[in-house]
Amino acid sequence: MKDIQIEERVVSDHMPKITARGVQVYYGQNHALKDVDVDILEGTVTAFIGPSGCGKSTFLRCLNRMNDTVSSARVEGKILLDGEDIYDRSVDPVQLRAKVGMVFQKPNPFPKSIYDNVAYGPKIHGMTRNKGELDEIVESSLRKAALWTEVKDRLQSPGTGLSGGQQQRLCIARAIATSPEVLLMDEPCSALDPIATAQVEELIDDIRSQFSVVIVTHSMQQAARVSQRTAFFHMGSLVEYGETGQIFTSPQDPRTESYISGRIG
Repeated sequence: MKDIQIEERVVSDHMPKITARGVQVYYGQNHALKDVDVDILEGTVTAFIGPSGCGKSTFLRCLNRMNDTVSSARVEGKILLDGEDIYDRSVDPVQLRAKVGMVFQKPNPFPKSIYDNVAYGPKIHGMTRNKGELDEIVESSLRKAALWTEVKDRLQSPGTGLSGGQQQRLCIARAIATSPEVLLMDEPCSALDPIATAQVEELIDDIRSQFSVVIVTHSMQQAARVSQRTAFFHMGSLVEYGETGQIFTSPQDPRTESYISGRIG
């Protein structure tokens, strides 16, 4: 079995933030995700692992209705955020995405200044009454993203001029500037070098007390380092979900054991 270090953490007292029941996703005739039931707990990091094409990113995109942007996609089942059905017709997807932020695989800062990248969300959602309040949100978000000391003297410089790791932390600052309740991260470190990856992982651990974090990762070592709960997807199904330590040391399903030991994937 691969050498994976797991930090044990007690998470049993956390309440569900997101509840998914019977979730199916179709892309045209392709049944991409089958009958997923899962509770994402408050104040925890949940990792989705599994081989490429297994459905983990598809399910992640259900949690803030990003699949709405794909014309062939159809989502069935229930996904509740604090007990409210996020697919109800009365729910505005734009407002939902302010509550359920997302950081993508490749850093994608806007072609704007560092300041304007972070200020963009609070501005369009009308979260501030004046420049002073906006300045506070920008500084606070950059501090939470562990980027403030590196950029405070060049806030008007383009975000695209930062290094790859700094750009990803800027994207995290941009995502948390709207005060989301959940932060989704789709392989946020796959384009980064080991030092930048370590900085982002440290950041994830720092912010989990303020947000529920869900991370899709190809790296089982990363899942073991940053998450308290892990879900293993395989061929469009959620095979197993539980505390990270249990999933990696005593999985209940032979497919999980095969993936963790490197026999499938």
